[in-house]
Amino acid sequence: MYRRTFLSLSSAFVAAPALAASKLGLNEISAYLNAITSAKTDFTQINDDGTLSTGTLYIRRPGRMRFEYNPPEDLLVLASAGQVGIFDGRSNLENAERYPLRRTPLNLILERDVDLARRNMVVGHDFDGTATIVTAQDPEHPEYGRLQLKFTDGPVELRQWIVTDGQGSTTTVILGQLERPGALSSTLFSIEHEENLRNGDR
Repeated sequence: MYRRTFLSLSSAFVAAPALAASKLGLNEISAYLNAITSAKTDFTQINDDGTLSTGTLYIRRPGRMRFEYNPPEDLLVLASAGQVGIFDGRSNLENAERYPLRRTPLNLILERDVDLARRNMVVGHDFDGTATIVTAQDPEHPEYGRLQLKFTDGPVELRQWIVTDGQGSTTTVILGQLERPGALSSTLFSIEHEENLRNGDR
């Protein structure tokens, strides 16, 4: 389940809706994402089967993200250097399973210059009364899954991130308050560094 989830990044970010919400433009959303250099938040993940997982999410743009799960889950997902690395303690505790970042919807918000208005992956731009919904899918590879990003205004905030994988499974991740810490160490996101630690190298 976890490999499928993060290959298509089947996750959702949810928080309370903003008051007097209005539809946000793609350029406004792109500017918001480009302004994020580092971020940290707690999350609660609702898996497709209804089970719950918790953890901490770290972001360092461009190109880096870390999903650090709390026990009893033995799972760590890193994005860096153009790759997504999955450490699943049930099968590959020491070495990550790696996949190209560009093959996941995650790349859409981690790229250096986000420009949603010009990306052919954006196939929907809607408003549900409380949030602006941006739907993205690789038109050449729909089997990679579909990503829905939900944003509220006043100020602009990412509230929900839903990805449906090629089999129709979805996962929801409820975020806590997004923090803007100082510079986050690059080793926090390094797949190679994590492998070295797990293999006993220093």
